[in-house]
Amino acid sequence: MLTKLTVEQFNNEVASSSPAPGGGSVSALAGAQAAALLAMYCNLTIGKVKYGDAEDMMIKTLNEAESCLLELQKAVEEDTQAFAKVMAAFKLPKGSEGEKEIRTQSIQQAFKEATMVPLNVCKSCLKLLGLVETAAGKGNESAISDLGVANLQAYAGLTGAAYNVLINLGAVKDSEFVGNCSSQLALVRKEGNESYTKTLNYLEEQLKI
Repeated sequence: MLTKLTVEQFNNEVASSSPAPGGGSVSALAGAQAAALLAMYCNLTIGKVKYGDAEDMMIKTLNEAESCLLELQKAVEEDTQAFAKVMAAFKLPKGSEGEKEIRTQSIQQAFKEATMVPLNVCKSCLKLLGLVETAAGKGNESAISDLGVANLQAYAGLTGAAYNVLINLGAVKDSEFVGNCSSQLALVRKEGNESYTKTLNYLEEQLKI
């Protein structure tokens, strides 16, 4: 499993001539890192008398961040697996008309699956951006820069995953599927950009950047 590799091993896998793991898995990993940093921010706040008023909110945020972390770590592997299915579908025989039909259907199904994985990553990263926005200014002041990196990584994960949704959708011929996914993605990107920008502006003001 990719998530069981060391950081060095994972980076070497990405850097190799193999097309996967690639941008999709890296985007999911960026989101997972955002979730981990948000969880750290919560853990550094919970139990501190100074932040007692935010205790319940931080505990809830921690639970949600940990849930996102598990989802996004799973997606690191799922994205590479989905791409492998696309490649396998292209290798199916196409000698007869029947084989060609099966191959075409398999390719289309594989591209749909390869679209859904990053779309779900986008949604998880959007959730993280919202959690970061809510937590900003309410937790441990000494970890504000870590929360800022969580914001950056969640946005990078969402944006990178969106690229993968779009490139896979370009190969899908089911117009209803394409329209549905495109609409969902547009909304997620709009909300994500708004949340990211709001948090970024707040944090940079606090850090006097």
